[in-house]
Amino acid sequence: MTGADIVIGGVDNKGTYFTDRHALGNSMPVVDQKQNYKLLSLSESDGKTVMKFQRSIESCDENDLPVTILPMKLIYAYGETDDISYHKAQRGTKEVNLLKYMPRASLSNATYFDITMENFMLPANQTYYHCKTARAPTFDSKQHIYRIEPVITNYDLVHHLLLYRCPPTVTEPLELECYTKTERCMETIAVWGVGGGDFEFPEVAGLPIGGNVGDFFYRLEVHYNNVNKTAGRVDSSGLRFYYTSKLRQHDAGILMTGLAVIPSYAIPPKAKSFLTYGMCDTTYIPKVLETANDLQVFSVMMHTHLAGRKVRVGHFREGKQIDLLAVDENYNFEFQQVTNLGKTKTVKLGDKLLVECTYNTENRNTLTQGGLSTSDEMCLAFLFYYPAMNLSGCESLPHFSSLVSEMGAGDTGTWLYMMNTMAWNDSSINEYQQTLKKINQTVIVVNSFNKASITNGTIPDLKVSPPEPCVRACATKNLAFMSLFLCLAVCGS
Repeated sequence: MTGADIVIGGVDNKGTYFTDRHALGNSMPVVDQKQNYKLLSLSESDGKTVMKFQRSIESCDENDLPVTILPMKLIYAYGETDDISYHKAQRGTKEVNLLKYMPRASLSNATYFDITMENFMLPANQTYYHCKTARAPTFDSKQHIYRIEPVITNYDLVHHLLLYRCPPTVTEPLELECYTKTERCMETIAVWGVGGGDFEFPEVAGLPIGGNVGDFFYRLEVHYNNVNKTAGRVDSSGLRFYYTSKLRQHDAGILMTGLAVIPSYAIPPKAKSFLTYGMCDTTYIPKVLETANDLQVFSVMMHTHLAGRKVRVGHFREGKQIDLLAVDENYNFEFQQVTNLGKTKTVKLGDKLLVECTYNTENRNTLTQGGLSTSDEMCLAFLFYYPAMNLSGCESLPHFSSLVSEMGAGDTGTWLYMMNTMAWNDSSINEYQQTLKKINQTVIVVNSFNKASITNGTIPDLKVSPPEPCVRACATKNLAFMSLFLCLAVCGS
């Protein structure tokens, strides 16, 4: 919680208490000299405390975090008494956009279907990907999926879930270990990660099912992270899809962007802050589609593994950075959520998107490869957008022969030997990172039918814009206020 902007409140035998604080470390949060949060209501009954409060978006207080248009993490902790002490496991987090939180739809005829594993018995493997290809329920007419919820049997085993739509060439059900044969179903339509909850689409868009897409098969991928390699565990995890016949304005889609997941790059050990890059150049989308449109991006899920610390998605147009499409400066592997961007952002055909991931490997003594295992690494951003196109992925990876040559190795074997025997220190780590940044990238755009465009490109410079300075007169500005509602399940004092 270091650096967090905090309020602490409750009800004791003297009445209510409420203070504006900030955290300097894993210790009692310090009371702010300037109390900018205003308590609106605070009550306790039936073992629950409900606290409602507000604060101006810009408080002009160095101990208060500015509220921006980017998603922010709300963290909370609670105790069973009014003695403030270490909360232990009584804590949680939720990533939201405070300026435009996406509301939930209230439909009277809420209907759903599930796509899950069925009593699958896990092998005693630490990392195991299991795939099930099946037909979804059929509908006479087109429907829109508006909410997706995880159905998790074993939270200690399930690392992530992905659902892919298959091309028409897939016509038979199949269940086997993933990636043991050529995968043909690669168009992502749903994604869930550790710590995530349900996700709801905005009112203007929904995932299409039924009608002309009713005969498609779908592939459910479950990544099991069986740390203790326990045999005989049974799992029936998957996803629940709420749908409606009241169609939204647009069909929604999901585009996987970032660094291609293959072991042709490596993250060195002993690195405090190592960067990798994956680029999507939308110039080449029309190369694989008959009809291509600009992307209206409304949500994103960013994904790395255990070494990931930050993820940024830069947006470039005509060679210049115009935005940070999405950013997570405090990435937490245990809390991976699809996050509303707060507003729809237009990615025009011809724009470039750069996914930058920051890793910390100070506690590792060997190389970390790009790959599927939880101990390997990834650098991905799943973009939720409309109108949907038949797109599967838009990614890149370092041009491998250029990387080998630039490092002075004559072949792959020599390069691998160099990487594994390198004396990794700040100097060698920085040199390797600069090499990865300057060499060509292999840029890959793939459509739903696995038609690919493969070209070369270079990594642009990504800049993180500093927050706007707080003006002295902000106390008199006509500022909006935000209200935060925390309903904390605590025992009454």
